[in-house]
Amino acid sequence: MQIKAVKKNVVLGILFFLPVIFLLFLYPAKHNYKVLDTVQEQVVELEAFQGESAEAVTLKDNITVLNFLGARPMDQSTAVLNLSQMIYGKFKGFKRFQIVSLVPFGVEEEVQRLKDEIGKYDDLKYWKFVYGDSKDILRMHESLGLETSLNEDYASDMVHIIDKDRNLRGRLDDRTNKEMEKGSLPYQSKGYDCISVDVLKNKMSDDMRVLFTEYRQKRKGNFDSSSRRADDLKETDEEN
Repeated sequence: MQIKAVKKNVVLGILFFLPVIFLLFLYPAKHNYKVLDTVQEQVVELEAFQGESAEAVTLKDNITVLNFLGARPMDQSTAVLNLSQMIYGKFKGFKRFQIVSLVPFGVEEEVQRLKDEIGKYDDLKYWKFVYGDSKDILRMHESLGLETSLNEDYASDMVHIIDKDRNLRGRLDDRTNKEMEKGSLPYQSKGYDCISVDVLKNKMSDDMRVLFTEYRQKRKGNFDSSSRRADDLKETDEEN
């Protein structure tokens, strides 16, 4: 009986301490994460756009996921539903989080159809739809400093993370470990393809968590990324 009791206590001890040990391994990683890079500064504010209510929609002081729905919003339904399920549903409870969708004037009815579709799965309290002229939509897109263009309907499957200071966040060096091992040249990441569930679920979701962690640490007064930021820029310049 004593042997059985000892074995039982050993098993219970292992079951108790194993999760603790696992958390201890994770603890350093949480405090040594790599900050999400600023890849473009001073994205254009939304003064030229009109929201669906009297409340002003702004980028300043918000963590924004920005996308371009274009003149045929329902054509973007797959990308929008992926964004809703993979990103919006996870982060809508975070303070100052919002998704902002840019659309040209005149497609309000189709936007409502798209909203009805998204609304089957989630409320849209933190999802803002704003309207503007095509020239203002292009101006906004140009301010992101992207190498890609909007399509003929002023739409894109890509979404972008804008921080509270209206800076575009992403990765100065988006190479995988295998690409680094092969000696591939560094390249930047300034957006996320909403057609790819894997990109949203893993890459973008991780980057969003990193950004929220940054602001949480800033509130606590223990955040300093200046040296890491300078080192990253230096390394990128040297490799180029």
